[in-house]
Amino acid sequence: MASSDTELRDHHASSDKSLSESTNYNDSRSEETEFAPVRSGTSPPRKHDEHAQKREDKAEDEDEQGDTSLARRHTTNSSFGREQTNEDWAAIERLMSRMFGRERKEHSEEEKTRHSGVIWKNLNVKGAGLGAALQPTVGDLFMALPRRIKGLLTRGRKGAGTNVPVKTILHDFTGCVRPGELLLVLGRPGSGCSTFLKVIGNQRAGYEEIEGEVSYGGTDPQTMSKNYRSEVSYNPEDDLHYATLTVKQTLNFALQTRTPGKASRNQGESRKDYQKTFLSAITKLFWIEHTMDTKVGNELIHGISGGEKKRVSIAEAMITKASTQCWDNSTKGLDASTALEYVQSLRSLTNMAQVSTLVALYQAAESLYKLFDKVVLIEEGRCAYYGPIDKAKAYFENLGFECPPRWTTPDFLTSVSDPHARRVKSGWEDRIPRTAEEFEGIYLKSDLYQIALKDIQDFEQELGKQEEEREAARSTIKRRNFTLSFHQQVMALTKRQFLVMIGDRQSLYGKWGMILFLALIVGSLFYNLQPTSSGVFPRGGVMFYILLFNSLLALAELTAAFETRPILLKHKAFSFYRPSAYALAQVVVDIPLVAIQVIIFDLIVYFMSDLSRTPSQFFINLLIIFVLTMTIYSYFRAMGALCSSLDVATRITGVALQALIVYTGYLIPPWKMHPWLKWLIWINPVQYAFEALMANEFYNLNIECIPPYLVPEGPDASPQHQSCFLQGSQPGQTVVQGSDYIEAAYTYSRSHLWRNFGIIIAWLILFVVLTMIGMELQKPNKGGSSVTVFKRGQAPKDVDDALKNKTKPGDEEDGTQVQNNVNTEQDSAEGEKSIEGIAKNTAIFTWQHVNYNIPVKGGQKRLLDDVQGYVRPGRLTAMMGASGAGKTTLLNVLAQRVNTGIVTGDFLINGRGLPKSFQRATGFAEQMDVHEPTATVRESLRFSARLRQPREVPLQEKYDYCERIIDLLEMRPIAGATVGSGGSGLNQEQRKRLTIAVELASKPELLLFLDEPTSGLDSLAAYNIVRFLRRLADAGQAVLCTIHQPSAVLFEQFDDLLLLKSGGRVVYHGELGSDSRTLIDYFERNGGKKCRRDANPAEYMLEVIGAGNPDYKGQDWGDVWASSEEHEARTREIEDIIQSRRDERTSQETKDDREYAMPIWTQMMTTTKRSFIAYWRSPEYLLGKFMLHIFTGLFNTFTFWKLGHSYIDMQSRLFSVFMTLTISPPLIQQLQPRFLHFRNLYESREAKAKIYSWPAFVVSAILPEIPYSIIAGSIYFNCWYWGIGFPRDSFTSGFTYIMILLFELYYIGFGQFIAALSPNELFASLIVPAFFTFVVSFCGVVVPYSGLPSFWKAWMYWLTPFHYLLEAFLGVLVHDQPVQCVAREEARFTPPPGSTCQNYTSAYTAEAGGYVTDLGDGMCSFCAYATGDQFAASFSVFYSYKWRDFGIFWAYILFNFFVVFALSWFYLHGVQDLKKVLSVRKARKSSKPKRNSSGGMNEKSRPGSTSSNE
Repeated sequence: MASSDTELRDHHASSDKSLSESTNYNDSRSEETEFAPVRSGTSPPRKHDEHAQKREDKAEDEDEQGDTSLARRHTTNSSFGREQTNEDWAAIERLMSRMFGRERKEHSEEEKTRHSGVIWKNLNVKGAGLGAALQPTVGDLFMALPRRIKGLLTRGRKGAGTNVPVKTILHDFTGCVRPGELLLVLGRPGSGCSTFLKVIGNQRAGYEEIEGEVSYGGTDPQTMSKNYRSEVSYNPEDDLHYATLTVKQTLNFALQTRTPGKASRNQGESRKDYQKTFLSAITKLFWIEHTMDTKVGNELIHGISGGEKKRVSIAEAMITKASTQCWDNSTKGLDASTALEYVQSLRSLTNMAQVSTLVALYQAAESLYKLFDKVVLIEEGRCAYYGPIDKAKAYFENLGFECPPRWTTPDFLTSVSDPHARRVKSGWEDRIPRTAEEFEGIYLKSDLYQIALKDIQDFEQELGKQEEEREAARSTIKRRNFTLSFHQQVMALTKRQFLVMIGDRQSLYGKWGMILFLALIVGSLFYNLQPTSSGVFPRGGVMFYILLFNSLLALAELTAAFETRPILLKHKAFSFYRPSAYALAQVVVDIPLVAIQVIIFDLIVYFMSDLSRTPSQFFINLLIIFVLTMTIYSYFRAMGALCSSLDVATRITGVALQALIVYTGYLIPPWKMHPWLKWLIWINPVQYAFEALMANEFYNLNIECIPPYLVPEGPDASPQHQSCFLQGSQPGQTVVQGSDYIEAAYTYSRSHLWRNFGIIIAWLILFVVLTMIGMELQKPNKGGSSVTVFKRGQAPKDVDDALKNKTKPGDEEDGTQVQNNVNTEQDSAEGEKSIEGIAKNTAIFTWQHVNYNIPVKGGQKRLLDDVQGYVRPGRLTAMMGASGAGKTTLLNVLAQRVNTGIVTGDFLINGRGLPKSFQRATGFAEQMDVHEPTATVRESLRFSARLRQPREVPLQEKYDYCERIIDLLEMRPIAGATVGSGGSGLNQEQRKRLTIAVELASKPELLLFLDEPTSGLDSLAAYNIVRFLRRLADAGQAVLCTIHQPSAVLFEQFDDLLLLKSGGRVVYHGELGSDSRTLIDYFERNGGKKCRRDANPAEYMLEVIGAGNPDYKGQDWGDVWASSEEHEARTREIEDIIQSRRDERTSQETKDDREYAMPIWTQMMTTTKRSFIAYWRSPEYLLGKFMLHIFTGLFNTFTFWKLGHSYIDMQSRLFSVFMTLTISPPLIQQLQPRFLHFRNLYESREAKAKIYSWPAFVVSAILPEIPYSIIAGSIYFNCWYWGIGFPRDSFTSGFTYIMILLFELYYIGFGQFIAALSPNELFASLIVPAFFTFVVSFCGVVVPYSGLPSFWKAWMYWLTPFHYLLEAFLGVLVHDQPVQCVAREEARFTPPPGSTCQNYTSAYTAEAGGYVTDLGDGMCSFCAYATGDQFAASFSVFYSYKWRDFGIFWAYILFNFFVVFALSWFYLHGVQDLKKVLSVRKARKSSKPKRNSSGGMNEKSRPGSTSSNE
């Protein structure tokens, strides 16, 4: 075994599979002996023979297919390779039979109780919604009620009702999948394929009602989900795995959780043996052995390839041993060869494990199709065909349809309902079915339907015979959904969570680094606190800070909870573990991590600020902080588990954070709280922790009283007649007991310490239990339907009426059907007319000797090698090659869109150099469809036309041209629909059309580039897109597009081909010829193998040149082309074009040479208008913003309701202002994603197309925030100001209002400049707390100016913007306010004998301020402040500076916006320019020694050539 293992690795873990297919797939011998199907023993012989016969026929097909489709994996004629494969396959077969063979079936209790096969009868599924909706706007917030009343008046109860209409998603489906059968589910996107798979996969959440019968091996769905959940699985199209785990860790975890008990394992087989055997079998079977130690990865973490990720998903599903498996659109994003390998894996799995497998595919090649047993075709939620795959084609041909030559069967089947794609036999035009209902009706009357019913009946009889023995086995075995007990699940999950953490070391170290940095800042802020009266307030402050900081860090838990939820739900569906076990495991993993972060922070801050240095006090402090941080982490997790979306969770936690902070007891002492909100302290874990920390610190502290707290002070004062202006002081004593101080100031006591500790633990347990419940309640794979969203007043009439009357415009699953099926044959005739007005190109674009080098470690790498070619108007040119051959690279180089490396070569338009406006005068449709989601189709086109067509063209003419494009691309019914994102908006095909339309709207004068226009589309949509491109070319456009594995039908539409091989060399450039004959002849003439008549020429040519085959040993087709006559002819042709075009001074070249078509002012106006519309159509964002202002404003008001004039009331004024400043972090977190959204839009598409410049982007991102923030600020001011009892005079209230508005402007700039330097949202949200803590720490509230260390006092205090804002607020709000201390705030002392209170203290009060009253009985009381201005002065705040502060704060606002511009430029252009300069230098250095040997680095000297670094 070991030797075959190593040899296998040497031979590419996936090197030779075709034999695997032929030897084993349906090898009848192995099936009869080793893998006997579950039904074989009891099924009637006739039936079994029929199935066996069918399998054998199929095996022959697969034999042949395996040899051709997988030839690229073979070393040519290597007999050794063949023997090797046989050997490997024998090893796999041995392992597989140990896992699934007869021995295991006989010994395994689990196998005896399996529910094999699935049957569905008369299945109907209904969902809520119309499939169409109106775009919500901010106006709806105010107009909802008037519209409801209008509906009531005009249309009665129906118009006012809120009941959601129900529509049928699936109608009357009947069929079955036996064990060992593979069913293909075909249908257009939106026809109901996903719903069908979800319902069969027993994922029933989210649908209104499900009627009919589904049974798994004779058992109903309810029993299955209750007792046997793991036997039915549904796999969504995305591969959900932890990116930081390796493949081995991922599969090992799955195996650990699904290893059966002793009764279901072979004799003497331990858990470890079972896992080892299973792991080695599946990794060999699915060719993932070589990836075992590689991380799975995601878009940020480098990992395995897409195809390998799919195979890991299949392996994970195989581990579940589910007997019914549903796979939804799983080949999305895979190229044809990888998709084939994927389906072959599923075929192996189905045969080996005897499972029933259902697979939905959107683009299925013929070789894929042949691997299936049955196919079901879904049309708009109705069954158009269900039966054997080999009868499907004939069935539709008999209905009058015609399958064009070289069409694949799946393409033919999905085309029958599309008026543009279907071909009808002559004479049958009026007899073919056209609607989904007609297709269904014909099928239900057909013989095939009767055969299907008979098959179900036979299968039910077979199951009935096995039922008794199954039930007997089930009654003896104690059945569980999970193979591990609860505590074992928690242990397995804890181990996995540690691996997930360790896998992402960078962010862990980054977080600890940030904590260390902030700990040093906070420690220096409270440096070396003295045990004197001046150190008392900061001592409370440092406790508060430590608690606050550790709580804020827990906020990141929210984001994490929502990011990992899909994986959790998938594992729940697979029955790997209980979600509640996962919740517990997270708490266990938290313990060491939280301990580390608390120790880092507390160690530094505790000893830098010189808190009590006894071991017991330090460790109690550490323990309390640790337990509280754990509790807050669990609180945020519980919110994440109980809330449906991150948006909702953020709103709740934003408000909760304010309550946690304010009702801690530090900002307002408990005795001063109003009764209506005081209950919050009893449910606030932070408050209990704060009391414990304060009691722990102060209980044995003797506080020495020093000036200015010593009263009175001066030469005449004597200690026995002095007192301390500190709560808890005794007359005649200058030392205050710490325990008296906290009792008087906060009503705290040391005796509560352990009681509080217990209460925090209770909260922790409660939150953990809530998290467990929340996670258990979450439903995986919620069903529903996608929705097309229309702008109010722009929906097509039938949709509009349907929306008003809440009826359906049709009975389909998806609103997009409303548009898809309105296109009839006459539409296309109109379309042909509409082409006439489309702009024609006349210029010819040529390129010669194009080389592209990028610097790599130790030299440079060549991505393009001496490429030449041209694109002419009226021709459709395809650019092809294997993955990694450089197609997209060449496209980007030709479109002048590369920023790194060195490009050399000649790029000419009509024989002359490229004009400045080249990027604007060419259209470039990117692979990703990036659009503003709130804009309608028409608005997107107008935006492009307005900014990209020359400024001389009148605006109305530009807009009329857009209407022509809408007709050309058949988008009239959706012209008023918004683009949308996620599940609502345009579907994949409509988005792709929009991407092309937006480029056409700019009237490209030169040519149109398209990158992979058909990727991610189903075969019909792909056909439609290429059909449009064909029409454009016929209208005189020059079109060049890269394309990935096209079907023969698509390939037929192209005129010319540019074929690249890996290394960026040209293999063929020229015409395709009729039926691709010219191309095929070229390859056959030069030694390529013969092309079969029914082969796809696109696949044939890739196979001939060895594209993507690591073992290709044939001739180098790059050299063949370079020395061919065809190459010579092309070169001459290009030279002739350059010569003839350069001589005739053509006027048709680009009309202007401007970089941007429109002046900067128009750019700003247009982009800003679009941004304003985007905000107007995002009511949820603005609602969140307004609600946050209203709620925090009212919360602030009711917390500090009707303040009096005591010292603590003055302090409350300060804290009320401080609370106003703390609303900015959640507001910043809300606005950053908006800024980053606009930046991504600009960066990914609009900057490259030179639509508008970067200043226009920045202006458009800043301006729309301002009016809404001013409204929000006004709302806040009115909610906050009037209830607190601030002065009512017009100046004070007016000045405060203006400062609130300035504060709104400040945080917009502050938030956007943090966003401008961040690469993504997550990074931005992580650095907000750090920035904010920094700005707020030094403003003079937490530590007053007098208490700041001299280092910070010298510069940071003057640099902090909040210092000026706070001074302006506080100076005005306490100006001229009298202060009257209450009894507990006064310092009491006795005057010396023979003097009165007044004359004993007169000298002192004259200097220090405050006032003295005579209490009688020889006792005096002193209040430190007589006026609000004296109170403010103690914080270095002066009323006279208010206009200075106003001016300085304006300067900070302007500075913020300036920084937004500067950082945006730096991020978008500065970094790129820098990179460009560096890469050019590096490339030059590395190319100097190899100047001559590189085979053509000297092209730069050629006239007319350009280079990207110039």
